[in-house]
Amino acid sequence: MSVDLTALAANWLSLRELSGSARCGAAVKADGYGIGAIEAASRLAREGCRDFFVADANEGASLRPHLPDVRIHVLNGVFEDSFAQILAHDLVPVINSTEQAAFWTGTADGRAYALHIDTGMNRLGLTPEQAAAYAQSDAPPPALLMSHFACADEPGHPLNARQIEMFEALKACFPSIEASLANSAGIHLGKPAHHDLTRPGISLYGGNPVADANPKMRPVVTAETRVLQIRQARAGQPVSYGAAHFLSRDSRIAVCGIGYADGFLRAGSGAGVPLRSAAPKGAFGAINGKRVPVIGKITMDLTMFDVTDLGEDEIGAGSWIELFGPTISLEEAAQAAGTISYEMLTSLGRRHARRYTG
Repeated sequence: MSVDLTALAANWLSLRELSGSARCGAAVKADGYGIGAIEAASRLAREGCRDFFVADANEGASLRPHLPDVRIHVLNGVFEDSFAQILAHDLVPVINSTEQAAFWTGTADGRAYALHIDTGMNRLGLTPEQAAAYAQSDAPPPALLMSHFACADEPGHPLNARQIEMFEALKACFPSIEASLANSAGIHLGKPAHHDLTRPGISLYGGNPVADANPKMRPVVTAETRVLQIRQARAGQPVSYGAAHFLSRDSRIAVCGIGYADGFLRAGSGAGVPLRSAAPKGAFGAINGKRVPVIGKITMDLTMFDVTDLGEDEIGAGSWIELFGPTISLEEAAQAAGTISYEMLTSLGRRHARRYTG
């Protein structure tokens, strides 16, 4: 697969502009959403990004040698077995519970931390009541106050306004502390959601979590598969496991070296595999801008495409078929598999050779 780091940087610059007066950070957890955290974060640091967010201390430790002068926040917080690693690599834990808060403030000798407050997602974070009580305690104050939107990809959802209101009220309990609420979709909610620091994730990598978002993010990843063989098959013959797909015409089949072990999800088969009702019947590939459908079940290492409508000189063994990129959007590929763009990117397996440009 190819990774366009120039497009990544352009997306960050667009999100920074949308963030208004707030600084714009970057979520580079899950190996930079599958594109390579070191490469992604290093490129964004060159553009001026100084706040990065990873899931755990191991991810932060792997970044620190390449990014000596930035803030790296660890979203999963701190535990006894990660404490030394967080100190050694100068990471900022995001404290998610009163127990973590007591441990960190009691042992970290005044080192910086962020405090996560749950404002309606019921995932990580102190409850509003716990946060209000914490603000009145004698604990050293956090360097950053955080929460996370649950429904920002639906701009009209009433929970967005409730979360903003609750976060504002809790922020008042922590005067002079920087605050961060907006993820990729939250940035599009405007100034009330921005505060001091925004934390885009999927939008950096070419995803558009908000319908009709302006500006549209540039595609960053082009995922491709190589044709191993072109087969000739007759009408009425089955294709792939379970004989769930029968050819309706004499066909040319491109057998390609990709499967669910590579993150090309089996649910994208469309034949004999349950999908969400809103999803299309199956995934497509593209060659020279022309779409070719997946036929039969996607297997662990192989996928078949119907290339009957292409000229014989347009495709052959060794050709490359796009899975998503300039022709097929990341969102479209995800919908065909009944999932979301986040899962498509982070599922990309180790067998994908990453080629970086920009």
